[in-house]
Amino acid sequence: MSAARILTIEDEPTIRDGIVAYLEDSGFEMLEADDGLSGVEVFRQEKPDAVLCDLRLPGIEGLDVLATITSESPETPVIIVSGVSELGYAVQALKSGAWDYVTKPIQDMGVLESALQRVLERATLMRRNREYRESLERLNKELQADEEAGRRVQFQLLPEDERRFGEYCFTRRLYPSMYLSGDFVDYFAIDDRHIGFYIADVSGHGVASAFVTVMLKTLLGQYRESFWHDGDETIANPAITFRRLNRDLRQQSLDHYVTMFYGIIDRQENTLDWSSGGHFPHPILHDGRYAEPIACRGRPLGLFDDSEYSRQLRELPEHFTLWLVSDGVLEMLPFGSLKEKQADLLGRLSGPDASISRLAWELGLAKDAQLPDDITFLMVRRGGGDGER
Repeated sequence: MSAARILTIEDEPTIRDGIVAYLEDSGFEMLEADDGLSGVEVFRQEKPDAVLCDLRLPGIEGLDVLATITSESPETPVIIVSGVSELGYAVQALKSGAWDYVTKPIQDMGVLESALQRVLERATLMRRNREYRESLERLNKELQADEEAGRRVQFQLLPEDERRFGEYCFTRRLYPSMYLSGDFVDYFAIDDRHIGFYIADVSGHGVASAFVTVMLKTLLGQYRESFWHDGDETIANPAITFRRLNRDLRQQSLDHYVTMFYGIIDRQENTLDWSSGGHFPHPILHDGRYAEPIACRGRPLGLFDDSEYSRQLRELPEHFTLWLVSDGVLEMLPFGSLKEKQADLLGRLSGPDASISRLAWELGLAKDAQLPDDITFLMVRRGGGDGER
C-alpha cells in the first residue's frame, strides 16, 4: 500500500520542519507550503490525502484555506493546527468543516500522528460508502431501464451453485414470480474457519424489491471488506450484522422490509451461529434420521429503529442437511392450515432422497411457471453425498 500524502501549510519554518521530519519518519509522504495561497495551489496540483493547516497564515487565513478545500474536495480531511490562544477560531474551524484540531506548541508528535490516522481511516470509510452508493444507483438504473438486463445483473450476483467449502456444500435455486426476484441467497468465506450464509425475502415483487436484494448484497460485501481490511467484527456476529443492517436499511427510507436468516458455520467446531430477522418458515435440520425445525425469532429488517436481534449457537451433527426456504413455498403446498403446511414441508424434507430438484418437481415449479410468490431454496450439506442428487 502506498504511503499517504500529507500537505502541511505552516508559515513557521521550525514548526513545519519538525512536523515534516516526524511524519516522514512515520512513513508518510510530505508536501509543504508556507502560506495560504501556495497551500491552496499545492493542494490543487498534488491532491494530498490529508491537510494540516495553521490558522494564522500570510496571504489568506487558515479559515479561508479550509473553506476552499472543503468546497473543492469534501472528502479530504483537514486538521487545524492552532495555538492555545486561538481555540475560539479552532472551534469555528470545526464548525466550518475541519475534521480535527491539534494545539501548538505540539508537545507530543504522536498526538498529531494519531489524529492523522483517525481522519484517514474515516476518509477511507466515507470513500467506500460513496462508491457503494454510486454502485447501487447504477444498478438501480439498470434494473429500472431494462428488466432483461436487470435479471442478468441480479442472477450474476448469486453465488456459485453447489459451492464447496471443505466438507460443506451449498446448493441454491430461485424461482421468481416476476421477471425480477425479491428473494436472494448468498454464501461466502468470512475467513479460513468460518462460512457465512443467508436467505432473504424482500416485501413486494419486481424491480423495487430486486433493488433491495442488490442493496443487501452490497452492504454485506461492505461489512466483509471492513472485516478483512479494518478488523471490524460485524460480519462475524449475526446479531450485530442484523442490528447494523437494520440501521443501514432504515437510513435509506425504503418502502420495503426484509425477512432474513443469517448463519455462520464454524468449520473447526462444526457449529452453527445464527440470528433471524423474521424469517419464516423456520430452517429445517436433518441429521440423516430425523428432521427438526430450528426455532428462531426476530423482527424483520428495515421496519423499526429499535429492533434488537439475538444470537444463538448449536452444535451440528457430523452429517447433516440444513434446509432454508422462502415463504413462497408454503403457497405451493396443498390447501390446509399454516400448521398443516409446515408439517407437510417437514415431511417432504425428511426423506433420504430429499433434494431441491425433487421438491421443485413435486411442487410443479417449471422454469416458466406462473407463481404466486418468489420461491427460493438453500440447502447446506455436510457428508452424505454432494449437494444436488
